[in-house]
Amino acid sequence: MKVIKTSIDGVVIIEPRVFMDARGYFFESFSQREFEEKVCPIKFVQDNESQSSYGVIRGLHFQSPPYAQSKLVRCVKGAVLDVAMDIRKGSLTYGHYVAVELTEENHRQFFIPCGFAHGFAVLSETAVFQYKCDEFYHAESEGGISILDDSLSIDWRIPREHIILSEKDTKHPLLKDFDSPFAINVDLYKQISTQ
Repeated sequence: MKVIKTSIDGVVIIEPRVFMDARGYFFESFSQREFEEKVCPIKFVQDNESQSSYGVIRGLHFQSPPYAQSKLVRCVKGAVLDVAMDIRKGSLTYGHYVAVELTEENHRQFFIPCGFAHGFAVLSETAVFQYKCDEFYHAESEGGISILDDSLSIDWRIPREHIILSEKDTKHPLLKDFDSPFAINVDLYKQISTQ
């Protein structure tokens, strides 16, 4: 697999080696050994999958410590714009984000470490999206930032009148009103804050 660094340390794009022939294609979607050699030590404990229609935006979500999650995400059907935003207090890139298009054709994956909020917009008629998480879901630790916050300058590539949000996602605060539970010295990979 090829690991592509982004403008924010710790957030990486992963391109698998795809083998194609007359039958179709094959690739390793995850190798614990290779991931740990090229990205970081990690133990994924939960896999999730969602299906969404065009215009759906899910996010920007995170889980607070001590249940913070790192995620490895991919789109197995359709296309999404995936976003990871730095929400670590004191970080030089606080409020900055990385966006990448994930599609069933490019087979790219996106790794979002702890200390980042995550969201995606569905660009195709429908999309099936998969997440690997290194912490179990804890409803009481859920948090979010409004995707409608114009100060973030995220181009979700969906006209505002076509955006579909859950009721919960309409209630997240703007970044200026957000009190992050993450410090700059949060361990990006082990969910353990060293503050």
